[in-house]
Parts: sequence; structure tokens; C-alpha cells
Amino acid sequence: MTDPFSPLSLAHGPDWSNRFMLAPLTNLQSHKDGTLSDDEFTWLTKRAEGGFGAVSTCASHVRERGIGFPGQLGIWGDHHLEGLTRLASALNAAGAHSIVQLHHAGMRTPAEFIDGPPECPSDNEKHGAKGLSTDEVEALKDDFVAAAKRAEQAGFHGVELHGAHGYILGQFISPMINQRDDKYGGSLKNRSRILFDLIERVRAECGPDFSLGVRLSPERFGMQLGEILEIVERLFAGQAIDYLDLSLWDTFKTPEEEGFKDKPLLKHFTALDRGQVRLGAAGKISTAADVCRALDGGLDFVVLGRSGILHHDFPRQMQADAGFEPAALPVSREHLKAEGLGPAFIDYMASWEGFVASEETA
Repeated sequence: MTDPFSPLSLAHGPDWSNRFMLAPLTNLQSHKDGTLSDDEFTWLTKRAEGGFGAVSTCASHVRERGIGFPGQLGIWGDHHLEGLTRLASALNAAGAHSIVQLHHAGMRTPAEFIDGPPECPSDNEKHGAKGLSTDEVEALKDDFVAAAKRAEQAGFHGVELHGAHGYILGQFISPMINQRDDKYGGSLKNRSRILFDLIERVRAECGPDFSLGVRLSPERFGMQLGEILEIVERLFAGQAIDYLDLSLWDTFKTPEEEGFKDKPLLKHFTALDRGQVRLGAAGKISTAADVCRALDGGLDFVVLGRSGILHHDFPRQMQADAGFEPAALPVSREHLKAEGLGPAFIDYMASWEGFVASEETA
């Protein structure tokens, strides 16, 4: 089994001190204009101080019209640089590999946050979304690349392209959502063109020590596992990215599609030759035993969400106790406050069934 506390080297950028990555988690704590708040700064830096080898921001929108949720961190304007620079400096000083996840919600942008219809690869009646023209797709790519360069200017070690969870890059990949007939639609090569174009441009326009990751989800949101496997094979063969972050919802599950149930979902990916690209996954990796099971299953690193919320120092807790299990749910608001969550984040977690104890049961 891979030692969870061994360093992880990347082709670009500094090594991670261990195999733990804090998931890019929605926390609703940024200011309305997308600038960093003190609460968001505390939440993230506390995880770096707690021993996570890599710490990612939440999904950070690269275009004002690409916002996905209230209190979202922005990286679409230079007015974000002051807060981003402050955050990168603190994460780096604490020893974490600092990452900004680059995001555009596409048709999932709530209508109340923008003027006009949400943006999408194709017109989408259900979401009231308008398809982008070919020129507008090129402009969208420019915004992603500008955001990557802004993250580098702020001092982050790298960026991750958010191609998961049915947001705009995933909407392009989806044969159900993408009904285009130009070079960004039709075949899988065309539908994934925007992703590979962004990889090529970020690699070319950012420095040689700047890391680049991609997040994908192989199921839900119109994804087809066979197509995602083809994309991943191309990513591994190209060796242009440093790591692939799979959002699986359950790292240990069996695929939903009948033709792939012969082995666990994760094994479809670990069986591929990945060269120097590092492979991680998120999804129900909650306890120290889960971490070991996931690494033993062939991952290079684990991506922690809920356990990282519950314990800012999960890696150190596990290092001290090989059988460590996180606090049992529901937890009190005071527990989450002590773990560095601000009021908006705690209120958001209270909307997750069974996560936060009610005042009556606390």
C-alpha cells in the first residue's frame, strides 16, 4: 500500500508533503463581489495548518456570468487578486500545495444572479439557457486561461479545471446536453475539445513550475463511463496534466452502467497506464481505514470532503492514530466553529441532512 504520509511528486510544481488533498468544497463564504472573506481565509488556511498536503479553493468562477452559488470565490477580475494573494501566501507558508479550482456553472447558473439567460454549449429549455456561439466559446476559453494566469500571479502553485458535476466543461462533454454542430459538438473528440484546448493553453501560458489538474465525474449529469474512460486515456497519454481528480460520490462503488459492472468503478481507471499523471478520487473516504483502502486500490492520493470539514487536522489525527474515525454525525455548531467554519458555512452544512445537530438535540 502507498504510504499516505509519503511525499507526492508532480511533473510541475512543488511536491505535496503527503497524499491528502482537501476537496474543492462549496462554502458560501466569499463576499458578494467574489472577493475573499476572513471566514473563507480561516477555513482554508486552517486545513493547510492541519497537515493537508494539497488545499484547493472552492469552485472559483472565471467569468462573472458563470457564478454557480452565492458566496462563491471569484477569479474573473483583478479586484480578486489582493485576497487571492493573501490566501496563496498563507497556504504556501503552512506547507500546502495551493490550488484554485477554475469553474463556470454554465446552464446551472441561478437566473437570479445574472441578467439574461445562463450560458450553455447549446440552448437548453429546461434551464432557460442560451447556447454559446463559436466566437463566444473562444472567449470562454480566454477567460479560463486568464483566471489560471491570475492564480499564478497571486502565488498559487497550480489550478484545477472543473470538468465534473455537470458544470460547463462537463456540459460540453455530455452528448445529452451538447447539441452543437461546430468543432465543439458531435463526436467525443469535438465535445471534449474545449477541455484539451484549455490544458494546452494553460500549460503553454503559465510557468513550467505551475501544476495543472483536472476534475471529472464519470457518472451522472449525462456522462457515459466509456466516453470518460476514453478522455482519461487521452489525458494519461498526453502527460500534460499533473493529476486527475475523480469525483465518484463513492470511491468503492460498482458502476451504474451494465456493461461495466465486471469490476469496481475505480478499477476501470487504476487499470489504465497513467505514466507520471497522479490519480486521486473523492467519495465516501471518511475514516483512516477508508484512506488505506483507497490507496491500496491503486490511488496516488485521496480527496477528502466531509472528513476535512469535520477535522481540519485529519491527516495529523490519522498519523497519530492509524484507526482514526471522524466525529460521529450530527455534530454541534460549536464543533464546526472550532474547526474554522464561519456562520455562512455552518448554515450551509445544516442544510445537509443529519450533519449538524439541531438546537433541541445538541
